[in-house]
Amino acid sequence: MPAPRTTLRRGLAAAAALPLLAVALTACGYGSEAKDDDAKKSNVAADAKKLSADTVRIGYFPNLTHATALVGDQEGLFQKELGGTQLKTSQFNAGPSEIEALNADSIDIGFIGPSPSINGYTKSKGKNLRIIGGSASGGVKLVVDPKKVKTLDDLKGKKIATPQLGNTQDVAFLNWISERGWKVDAQSGQGDVSVVRTDNKVTPDAYKSGSIEGAWVPEPTASKLVAEGARELLDESTLWPGDKFVITNIIVSQKFLKEHPDVVEAVLRGSVKTNAWINADPDKAKASANAALKKLTGKALPAEIIDPAWKSIQITDDPLAATLDAQAQHAVKAGLLEKPDLNGIYDLKPLNKILKAAGRPEVADAGLGVK
Repeated sequence: MPAPRTTLRRGLAAAAALPLLAVALTACGYGSEAKDDDAKKSNVAADAKKLSADTVRIGYFPNLTHATALVGDQEGLFQKELGGTQLKTSQFNAGPSEIEALNADSIDIGFIGPSPSINGYTKSKGKNLRIIGGSASGGVKLVVDPKKVKTLDDLKGKKIATPQLGNTQDVAFLNWISERGWKVDAQSGQGDVSVVRTDNKVTPDAYKSGSIEGAWVPEPTASKLVAEGARELLDESTLWPGDKFVITNIIVSQKFLKEHPDVVEAVLRGSVKTNAWINADPDKAKASANAALKKLTGKALPAEIIDPAWKSIQITDDPLAATLDAQAQHAVKAGLLEKPDLNGIYDLKPLNKILKAAGRPEVADAGLGVK
């Protein structure tokens, strides 16, 4: 890829987040710290071996697409691998605040989407983070008012919501529109389709009021809209090779990776084992994730929302690097991102070491790994 490193145009740094379902939390500092850390600490055996760090601080969203973090934390699978090193967790509602926390040394490792990963890496000229593993694929749908939109062609002239200007779903929808030969000004959202940037918290109300005719959104917002009478018209995964694209990956502070590789490896082992646990018993894992959501947000998701949402998300160790690169190119094509240099954004050596030891195939970095 070309060498120049650049950033998002017209102040899109904050907009390049992956604002999935933003859950109302009382934030303290950069994120809201989990209140059960003392309980976790008491569950660590007194003679458990401590790794090179006393503590590892992990950030994630209280969101189904962050199921690896939700379940791994809830079931103690991360702590088991960390031994005497204490796990502390913080929750975030959007990518920019999590990247800010990583840069400020408030967290060491984060579960986060592709857009903030790309933006954080390019803004720091490749110095602040590495992507070290995958977590989830899919979970994004186009849902519409069935009375007003019968086919994909009917979208022309309609008002369709995306979560945020320049975010992962916004870029995907703009790219889809372009591939159909329709024209939309990326900045204003005006054109053959009206792209209405709407926070996922208020999208269901916007749909109920009739101010939008549909939305290209992640889960569980898509299933919330369906529960309000919308119909799924397109699953974004069908647009990608093998029906897979990255929605959540794992990042680490380069400083922490250099100073505490054993801790990073332990977290990755916990992630791999959590993903195996989730995929071995999806129903049990869904209940665990919902229990974690209830603990973190005060409210579990009802069956009519969590059941379809859970089915559309694939849990994976593979960061699906080629799809992150494609997402970056889609943003360039839409005029929202100048061509970035993503060389070195991945360091998959620790993950591949773990996978190899487990007799499993290694994952690829699409030529974007550290040399």
